[in-house]
Amino acid sequence: MQEIKVLSVNVSDKKGIIKTPVDTIHITNIGIEGDAHSGNWHRQISLLGKESIDKYSKQYNKQIRFGEFAENITTEGIELFRMKPFDRIESEKIILEVTQIGKKCHGEKCNIFKETGDCVMPKEGIFCRVIKGGSIQAGDVLYYVKKVIKIKIITLSDRASRGEYIDSSGPLARGLVEKYFAESGRDSSIELNILPDEAALLQNEILQSVKNDYDIIITTGGTGIGIRDISPDVIRPMLSKEITGIMEYIRTKYGSIHPNALISRSLAGTINQSLIYVLPGHPKAVNEYLDEILKTIEHSLNMLHNIDSH
Repeated sequence: MQEIKVLSVNVSDKKGIIKTPVDTIHITNIGIEGDAHSGNWHRQISLLGKESIDKYSKQYNKQIRFGEFAENITTEGIELFRMKPFDRIESEKIILEVTQIGKKCHGEKCNIFKETGDCVMPKEGIFCRVIKGGSIQAGDVLYYVKKVIKIKIITLSDRASRGEYIDSSGPLARGLVEKYFAESGRDSSIELNILPDEAALLQNEILQSVKNDYDIIITTGGTGIGIRDISPDVIRPMLSKEITGIMEYIRTKYGSIHPNALISRSLAGTINQSLIYVLPGHPKAVNEYLDEILKTIEHSLNMLHNIDSH
């Protein structure tokens, strides 16, 4: 865990104005007591690093006071804007979850922009919501805890589970997902499992994955119309919400070229706060499906966790 030193804590009773340093801030479940940005939304507390302030000061040859960019907490030790949503900033006293990096700049409509001539917050400020409240002050040390995206990949195959052939769809899915998160700057943890086409085993594996807070569950195989093809039949009744559009689009896109693709009963949805994707077992289909699904993953995770990233 990387250390983050608190240099200043700052509040204002109105939005869009410079914040004033105070001795201590008291963080509740909706933000900072007495600060205009507290409330039931995803941007309850703002942070800005001295590293970003120093770049601005050098560029414009201007001395910047703590709170002048309307940040609640001024820090030192890490470039905050390199964090990702769901990363956490914590100590024994507080836990904050990152929800947004930067924001829309309102330009001349913003008092901060009028006073400083520019604003670094839209580029390098970060916003958090409160997981655990408490009191902090200048001199406190916080810690950066990176979110690890947990993924479970389940291959449904009687023959592969008996060792009659080596599964290729699960490892392929793992490689594609691993590459996606690595390129997006996120850490991921991926577990593979092979099951026979048995409803009770599949249902139990998914329930355990949800219970153990897996962010994403992917199954391969069992989406056809054969007697042993059970994946959609088992999983659809378990869904909290079904995401119909992504699978309809994929079937249409590839079915227009290869009509057999239209027979797939693949589906997508959520179970509590886990995303689940039920894919065909053929490696070519796994590649085609994930090529489209991965484009939507970040936004889907944000929506699932009530982060308005529109």
